[in-house]
Amino acid sequence: MQESKEGHPHGPMRRKDREITNRSEIDAILHSANLMRIALADGDTPFLVPVFYAFDGTAIYFHSAQTGTKIEIMKRNNKVCFEVSLDHGIIENDIACDFEAKHRTVIGVGRTAFVVDEAEKIKALDRIVKHFSEKKFEYPKANLNCTTVIRIDIESIKGKKHGVY
Repeated sequence: MQESKEGHPHGPMRRKDREITNRSEIDAILHSANLMRIALADGDTPFLVPVFYAFDGTAIYFHSAQTGTKIEIMKRNNKVCFEVSLDHGIIENDIACDFEAKHRTVIGVGRTAFVVDEAEKIKALDRIVKHFSEKKFEYPKANLNCTTVIRIDIESIKGKKHGVY
């Protein structure tokens, strides 16, 4: 994973006092949340979609139907930006324009890859399901065949927090 570059959309953070520099704290956020938003680009048209996901400590996995807008965009452009956020709330102030968002947020960029290895696919689905249930599930071959699993290979990542310590 590379460090952020100056001038890159995922470059150095302006508010250093809010930056999460501890990678284990960033990983804890990724392990804790259930919902991730992924941003894709189709030419000059952005596309944003929420997905359920799992983080294995190295890569992020999510699943999808075999067809649809996000699948078609990823086939043309596998670059992705992702965002996960926890602890939403408002920090009120006596001045209207001085309200702030309470949050812990992780934003990263990477490249998507369609998972074809059945063992990796099952492991990813197990991780995703574990966010919602402790039950162990079997995946019928027909279901596996019509489910697409996508891996995000993370290229850079950063975290930010405010109002949560």
